[in-house]
Amino acid sequence: MAAWAAAASEPETDEGTLSIYKAARRIKRRESTLYNALRSVADDAAFVAEIAALWPALPLVANLRCGLWYTQPRTLAATCYFKSTDGHAGNWGFSTARLNLHLALFAGERGGCIIVDSTRKGKRFPDSMSKTIPIWCCVLNRAIQRHRLRAINQGSGLNTEMSVAVPKGNEEKYSGSSNWDSSVHLPVWVLGTEKNAIEGRIEEWADQFESCGADIHSLSLGLQKPLRPLWISQSTRIWLNEVPEHGLWEFTPIILVSASASGTVPTQRMSSEYSWRYIPGAGDDEESWARGLTPALFWKHSYDLLDGGPDLCNQLVADIVEKDRVYRAQRGEYSPQITVKHPKSSSHNDPYCHGDHTAITQSVNPDPSAIAPTNTQYSSDGHIVFWIGASNLAVSSTRQVADGLPDVDCILNCDSTSRPPCGSSENSYLELPIVGSKDDRFSLLKNLPRAINFAKKKLTADRKMLLCCQTGEDISICVALAIITRLFNDSGCFDCGDSFAKRDITKLEMRKRLVFICKYAVNARPSRGNLRQVYSFLCNEKEQLSC
Repeated sequence: MAAWAAAASEPETDEGTLSIYKAARRIKRRESTLYNALRSVADDAAFVAEIAALWPALPLVANLRCGLWYTQPRTLAATCYFKSTDGHAGNWGFSTARLNLHLALFAGERGGCIIVDSTRKGKRFPDSMSKTIPIWCCVLNRAIQRHRLRAINQGSGLNTEMSVAVPKGNEEKYSGSSNWDSSVHLPVWVLGTEKNAIEGRIEEWADQFESCGADIHSLSLGLQKPLRPLWISQSTRIWLNEVPEHGLWEFTPIILVSASASGTVPTQRMSSEYSWRYIPGAGDDEESWARGLTPALFWKHSYDLLDGGPDLCNQLVADIVEKDRVYRAQRGEYSPQITVKHPKSSSHNDPYCHGDHTAITQSVNPDPSAIAPTNTQYSSDGHIVFWIGASNLAVSSTRQVADGLPDVDCILNCDSTSRPPCGSSENSYLELPIVGSKDDRFSLLKNLPRAINFAKKKLTADRKMLLCCQTGEDISICVALAIITRLFNDSGCFDCGDSFAKRDITKLEMRKRLVFICKYAVNARPSRGNLRQVYSFLCNEKEQLSC
C-alpha cells in the first residue's frame, strides 16, 4: 500500500491524472530492480544446489539460456537447449534442429542428469519441462525401440548388431519387449485431451527423427534404460531419509528442476542487512534487466554484488561489465559498448547508472570433454573449437580468432566486429559482415556466394578452415551447413560440388546435414531465419546449375 500511495502522490503527467495502468507499471518497475533480480537468482540457486546434493552422481545441466543463471559454473557439467514454444498447447513439436543428442548420450553414460530451468509466468514449470522434454524423451525411446526390434527381426543381425547394441544376456530386456518403456510420461497437470493429442503424434515425430539421419545406433548403445522425466519444484516434498538411488530405477532419470517459486505476486524477503522483493523466474529474458551482466560474471562477483546492497548494485555491475569489456577488447574479441537508458521515472533509491554490455560469455563447462565429441579441440584459455568429422572444417566463436590455432590454415570470419589474427593474409583470411536475421533478413544470403568460393578454393588445396561468428552457435553453423551441402557428397566427402548438381535439394536433405553438423558441434543453435536463407541460397544455386 505504501508503494501504491507513493506512486499515486507523484505529480500529474502531461496527460492529466496518473492512470491505474501507469501507476501499476511504475510500481512493477520499482520492484523489478537489478538487485532484486540478482538476489532472487541467488536464492533460487541455493534450492537448485540442495536438489543436486540429493543425487551427487548425476550431472547438473542448464537449459539455455535462463538455466545458466541458477547454476554456478564450477558445478555445471553441460548445457542443453529445449524451447518452450515446442510445448505450447496446440503447437507441440519435436525439433530436429534441437535434437540434444549429446544430452541423451551423457545421461546414458552417467545414469541420468538434472536439468535446471525457470519461468516467470507464475507456473510451477515452464512448458519446456512440462511438455517439450517429455516429448523428446518419448520420441528417442520409441526410435531406439524400433531400432532394436529391426535388429532382432533380421535374424542374423541378432548376433552382430544386437550383440553390441544390447548388453550380453539382456537382449530380451532391452529389446522391443514390454520392459522398454516408450510411452509418453507427462506431468499430472497436463490435461487428458492434450495428452491424447500428443500421444497421437509420437509415431509421426519418431518417423521424422529416423528420417533426419540421426545416429540412433549410438543412442541404442549408450542408453541401457529408457529415458523418463521427473519433476521437482520448490513446492515438491522430498523425504530426505527416503531419497531413492538413481541406479535402482528401471529408467534413465531426467530430473527437471524448476528453480523458482510459483508465486504470481512478488513477495518481500529479508536478508541479514537488506530487504528485497523476490522475483520468480528472474533469470529469464536477461537482455531486459541484466545490463550486460552474464551468468559467468555474476557468479564470479556474486559476493561483492549481493553484499553491496541495492544502492551500490547498479554501479558495481557497470564497473564489472566495463572491466570485462576492456579486457576482451584488448585481446581483439567482440566487445561492443552500449548505453543503458534512464527510465522515465526513477528514484534515489534505484539509481539507474550507465553500463556497458558484452555479448560473449566464458565457457560454463568445467569439463567439456565429458560430453563433447573426440574431435573437439580446447585452447589454453578454454575456448572450444568443434571439428566437423573429417571435413577439414571447424566452427568456433570469434574469441578463438584473436589467438589463432596452430593447426588451422585459414579462417572464414563471419563477424566483422572482431580484429583479424596476427600474421593473417588475404589468402588465409576472409571477413564477411554477416548479421543475424533479425537485423537483416538477407545478410547471410548475400554473403554465402563469397563464403562458398573461399571454402571451395581452400578445401580443394586440402587446407583446414575455421568458420567463426560472434557466438559460434548460429551464423557459423549455417555457413558450415551451406558449405557441406554445396561441396560435399552424401558420404561427407569433399567432391567440389559434383554431387550437388545431381541431387534434388529438399528441406529433408538439408536437415540431415544439419544433424550431421550438430553431432560434432554440440552447442549449435541455428536460428530459423538464417536456416531459411541457407535453403534459399541452395535453391538459387541449383536453379543456376540447371540453366
